[in-house]
Amino acid sequence: MAFDDAFRVTFNQQQVGDVEVFYRDVGPKDAPVLLLLHGFPTSSHMFRNLMPLLASQYRLIAPDLPGFGNTKAPPRGQFDYTFDTLYKVIEGFTEALGLTQYSLYLFDYGAPVGLRLAAANPEKVTAIISQNGNAYLEGFSDQWGPWQTYWRDPSAANREACRASLSPATIRDWQYGTGADPKKMPPDGYNLDILYMARPGAQEIQLDLILDYRSNVAAYPAFQAYLRQYQPPLLAVWGKHDPAFIPAGAQAYRKDIPTAEVHLLDAGHFTLETHAPEVAQFIREFLWRKLKH
Repeated sequence: MAFDDAFRVTFNQQQVGDVEVFYRDVGPKDAPVLLLLHGFPTSSHMFRNLMPLLASQYRLIAPDLPGFGNTKAPPRGQFDYTFDTLYKVIEGFTEALGLTQYSLYLFDYGAPVGLRLAAANPEKVTAIISQNGNAYLEGFSDQWGPWQTYWRDPSAANREACRASLSPATIRDWQYGTGADPKKMPPDGYNLDILYMARPGAQEIQLDLILDYRSNVAAYPAFQAYLRQYQPPLLAVWGKHDPAFIPAGAQAYRKDIPTAEVHLLDAGHFTLETHAPEVAQFIREFLWRKLKH
């Protein structure tokens, strides 16, 4: 039986400066591109269920950010683990792959990375899908206390207080488990993330990024100005039980893009773990309308 190789996910590396970016790629090479940006504490593995569902119509590309997954970056002290640096690596990645136009899928940490990319390259962004990807103060839950304390006073004690965010129990039970149906939640995602977090140096890199997350909050007005000025087609599809980013963050996009489409699903932070088919259907229908010429 013949098989169209365009529907086979491939696993690739692309050198960007000192970083060897690992990425997943599927779909026809000449199809519209959807660039998928993962969040904390995961990797492109989080898109494993979504990518095949959209590959008949789109080329889906999902890189691992520096400090995550299988991307190889220099150690702390030789590489600046900040969100601005992550954005610059991803911008270089898109240029190395020759991506002249793409839609963005933004999740968690991928949102401030992707919105930096979009604001710097507005002519390249054809649409934005935000899945629990925050850009508004309204989107924060009341669970950010230790991180916000660390932002205000980056002492050693406050840094240490954030380490609990990286523990296996927090990853499994709070980030993945909150608001999710346990019978629909596969163990593979959180177990892989726990394994990655146990690698030498991984926690210190993540604590650096937790501190720098304050730069994202400071950039929210600039992100919102980009959205207001350029009015990219925007779909917010949100797990409404997310313990970190609450549904108000999805609704807030309508302040700057009145035509933004918002869907709240009966899911948690890692919506794709339990609701990939539903998310794929929203994306397919949304992009079909917004990208047709």
